[in-house]
Amino acid sequence: MRDQPLPRALIILVGIAGAVVALFGLREVSSIVGPVVLALVLVIAVAPVRGWLAAKGAPGWLQVAVPFLIVVLVLLGMVGILTISVTQLASLLPTYTDQFQRLLVDAQKWAASYGLGNDVLSRTLQTFDPTRLLGVAQSLLGSLIGVLSALFLIVVLLLAMCLDAPVTARILTAGEGNRPQLVTALATFAHKTRRYLIVSTVFGLLNAVLDVVALSILQVPLPLLWGVLALITNYIPNVGFVIGLLPPAMLALLDGGVRTMVLVIAAYIVINVVTQSFILPKFLGDAVGLSTTMTFMSLLLWTFVLGPLGAILAIPLSLLARAVLVDSDPSAKWAQALISGKMPNGD
Repeated sequence: MRDQPLPRALIILVGIAGAVVALFGLREVSSIVGPVVLALVLVIAVAPVRGWLAAKGAPGWLQVAVPFLIVVLVLLGMVGILTISVTQLASLLPTYTDQFQRLLVDAQKWAASYGLGNDVLSRTLQTFDPTRLLGVAQSLLGSLIGVLSALFLIVVLLLAMCLDAPVTARILTAGEGNRPQLVTALATFAHKTRRYLIVSTVFGLLNAVLDVVALSILQVPLPLLWGVLALITNYIPNVGFVIGLLPPAMLALLDGGVRTMVLVIAAYIVINVVTQSFILPKFLGDAVGLSTTMTFMSLLLWTFVLGPLGAILAIPLSLLARAVLVDSDPSAKWAQALISGKMPNGD
């Protein structure tokens, strides 16, 4: 008697249940998984430096030290800038309480002039504590600092991964005979992740510099902080631009009024449209291999699992999941097409 295949519905339900258990398990240990994935992504990003040094015949210790120092200096620089800027912001925000109160009163008068329930507005404004808004701004910036607060763990992981990188490369090469699809999928993941990071970083720096220049011209306080924020949020797909825009726009409103806020929003939109919509696609192309829908779902999923760090690493994490679960399976071409939004070659 031949074994009956399991019903497809049962297989799907068991797969979904396993995915839910795995994701909630990752969420419980997100404080460990997040830094590990960040360290892995950073090692992948600087892998060409190690390869170049190896091709030049550099000693092994130099092949480890140079990529490691590059990443550590970048991380320390960002932490230093954010720490100094957030300290300045914390001392600056309380000075805008009076301006905020005046803006609320002006908003009340404007709404009342259009016949919008003056009594309701008055009660709402009376119960509204402006310090809550300042607290929200501080907590948002504090969460970004918290992403980098595990710097010691990240640095230790970076050093360990840099030391193991040559051995890992040899192990993957040796596995090509047994699991060629998996080895190819992992190599593709590394290539796509590296290209995504390099291109996104270059254009993120370009955006950050242009934003700093625009904010300096408009005399918005702490332009360097908002430039670093724009660089960090550039790695967050779909909504990163909005997250990077809101804090400087709000500060511009408090410091210079509605006109300054509108000019800040207009400058950010123009810079983002020119770089992200017209120039970036020509360099990035189809390197990521994720459809717009999958990119947005990845953002929601990994933010839920790993928090703010998951939002920044959403694309690399999704590429890793695709490499392990989809690209390594020769029978999963339909899933590749579904994820990328493109028909398989030859179809």
